[in-house]
Amino acid sequence: MSRTDTILKRLLHLHPNKLIDLKLDRVVRLLDELGRPQDNLPPVIHVAGTNGKGSTIAHLRSFLEAAEKKVHVYNSPHLVRFNERIRLSGKFVTSKRLNEALRVCEEVNAGRPITYFEITTVAAFLLFSQVKADYLLLEVGLGGRFDATNVVLNPLGAVITPVSIDHVEFLGSDVAQIAREKAGILKAGSKAVVGVQSDAGREAIEIEAQKLGVEPKYANQDFQGYLEFGRFTYQDEKGLLDLPQSALKGNFQTDNAALAIAAVRHFDLPVTDEQIAKGLKNVTWPGRLMHLKKGELFNRLNTNQELWLDGGHNVGGAEVLADALQAMTGDNKPLVLILGAYANKDMKGYLRQFKTLAPTIFTVPLLDQRQSWDPTDLAEIAKGMGFQAFGHKSIITALDDAKKVTNARILICGSLHLVGDALAQNKTPPK
Repeated sequence: MSRTDTILKRLLHLHPNKLIDLKLDRVVRLLDELGRPQDNLPPVIHVAGTNGKGSTIAHLRSFLEAAEKKVHVYNSPHLVRFNERIRLSGKFVTSKRLNEALRVCEEVNAGRPITYFEITTVAAFLLFSQVKADYLLLEVGLGGRFDATNVVLNPLGAVITPVSIDHVEFLGSDVAQIAREKAGILKAGSKAVVGVQSDAGREAIEIEAQKLGVEPKYANQDFQGYLEFGRFTYQDEKGLLDLPQSALKGNFQTDNAALAIAAVRHFDLPVTDEQIAKGLKNVTWPGRLMHLKKGELFNRLNTNQELWLDGGHNVGGAEVLADALQAMTGDNKPLVLILGAYANKDMKGYLRQFKTLAPTIFTVPLLDQRQSWDPTDLAEIAKGMGFQAFGHKSIITALDDAKKVTNARILICGSLHLVGDALAQNKTPPK
């Protein structure tokens, strides 16, 4: 176990002795005791939503870096190493610098109750305040209003990606309630752009925005992006851009790219149209409809098979993933899902999105098996929905079984944690 892992394991024991109560008291208290590092940050773009946060941030980072800007990024969760959550001026934080920030936060917190995400987010703010950069792209962890990241009083702008049902035990049981919590990142005096929403989600966001005097730019009203003749067209009140397609796979990335471009233009970021085009060509975001073409897991397959990863873990994520896979069906490759998920996820709703694709399903546990769907139980659910499904003990045994499906497109999916496990076993961690 690395020193970082040892520290993080200790921090887990500081968790309050109850279900997570979403509030900012613990975070604000610790930040105050550290000298309020959140007040010494570069301009912040705060990003909330259910699906597409990471991909939207990846596009924004690529645009800004194409413009030769130094960019901090905060993402969660990580796939293989915790360091992936924090980019300092474009590079993953070093273990030495990370460990020191965690040590300081642990020492100042002095054993008082605080959640793992809260204290590690405070450490991230401390790090971001110590290293100069031009921008900070800040991803919400859970919700928005009471998320640990929501302590920046005057962000440059807020981005809200599509909102769907997820984390109902914390955020509410319908889209309107959840969207209201996501809209908690909006701040009076700051600009905002909003991705494609359901009617209920948009209405809830509009109500929260009106209370603050914020007038967001909305997808499919104030801006839009679409694919045409192998090109990506973006249009808003400032005009039309003819651009290359995003390097990220899946038609759903068109919406994420358009949202990021809307942020560039509405927030008046110093990025030219040519730099947007360069950013689209160079954007990377591991674990989202990611095509593996090398590595230990890839080498286990037959030469006529493909291996893909996707970390979408809710019904909305499954819907856009299924649409992307549907667009690939012209080559008639049989689809195999290697599926694992946390036990609090709606896997009937998830699997329902794949009915027309008729995949063979191999279910596997997550590394944290206590909170994982049992592979046998998950396979039974899939069988009850009409899928051919088999339970497995691991990704390796599932892959070995999948080798029997000639010419298959194999997709490891259902959880970012499963995708992280796959990348670790493939020995191709994110960079």
